[in-house]
Amino acid sequence: MINFIFFLFGSIIGSFLNVCIYRLPQGESIVTPPSHCTVCGKQLKPWDMIPILSWLLLKGRCRYCGTAISVRYGVIELLTGILFVWCLEILGLGPALFKALLLFSFLLVITFIDYDHQLILDKVLLWFAPVGVAINLLINHINFFAKAAGYPEGFVALQTGLPDMLIGALLGGGAFLLIAVVSRGGMGGGDIKFAAALGLWLGGRFTLLAVFLSFLFGGLAGILLLLLKRKGRRDMIPFGPFIALGAVVTILYGVDILKWYLQRM
Repeated sequence: MINFIFFLFGSIIGSFLNVCIYRLPQGESIVTPPSHCTVCGKQLKPWDMIPILSWLLLKGRCRYCGTAISVRYGVIELLTGILFVWCLEILGLGPALFKALLLFSFLLVITFIDYDHQLILDKVLLWFAPVGVAINLLINHINFFAKAAGYPEGFVALQTGLPDMLIGALLGGGAFLLIAVVSRGGMGGGDIKFAAALGLWLGGRFTLLAVFLSFLFGGLAGILLLLLKRKGRRDMIPFGPFIALGAVVTILYGVDILKWYLQRM
């Protein structure tokens, strides 16, 4: 039952993320006007916006003008719902889950905007960075009182203090800045700022892991695209999605990955 509730909640959040992904690159407010068809301008009714279900019942078309609605709206709602349940299964109920859900919501917006426009928006990062600092400080306080109340060790995963946040920002932003300098522009400024802001969420060691995983996933994807002849050697590939994927794997499995690595050193 709780999985279903989290899936439903995630799909509703996914519907809001769709609004952010569509409107933010165009400089539009995500609050006003209310949701409407982008072709005929008709304001949508509540029953037109039921996550996933409305798209299926309307057969992927606007109720009012019949314009095709991209399947991606439903896919993002479905993906968000699945991610929320996945986080619950891996992290369990607790502050770490809240942190992951908030982080993943930001990552989905950044990923799809970068995929569509090859752009990581400063207006998103200006919220992303301070929210990361605030949530870590809040978790540190929750963890302190949880331990005092007798909760087991590990109730809060990835606890990150302010010095570690700053180290994470320097490592994340510094790694991508170094690559941009060495490759003479092979890495965009948005990626550098994104990695630095992500470091505030993850702290030093987990930022290094996320950066490593992002290059691993990006390299594998690049090779696959070349083999399939979908991209040429000189074609640009948005890297934000791979940074986000590295962060997702780090949040969910970073502790286990580092333990496995250290045991084999």
